[in-house]
Amino acid sequence: MEKEDKGQIFALCVENKDSEDLEKRKIYQVLPDEEAEKDGYLRVIDESGEDYLYPRSYFVLVQLSREAQEALRVAL
Repeated sequence: MEKEDKGQIFALCVENKDSEDLEKRKIYQVLPDEEAEKDGYLRVIDESGEDYLYPRSYFVLVQLSREAQEALRVAL
């Protein structure tokens, strides 16, 4: 995954198999974790409010405008 230094990283959930703390079609904040990425995982702040590793295939990374990032930051 390419590093974002101009804001936060977000991902759209497209799969939540066996993951009660993920909702499909919802956007989640992704935390940088190079080791997890090497193994095919993303570190995501899920519905529990904590960060956990999930398969990268469960998400599509999205680029959001600064305004959208700020709106999500307030909502999350």
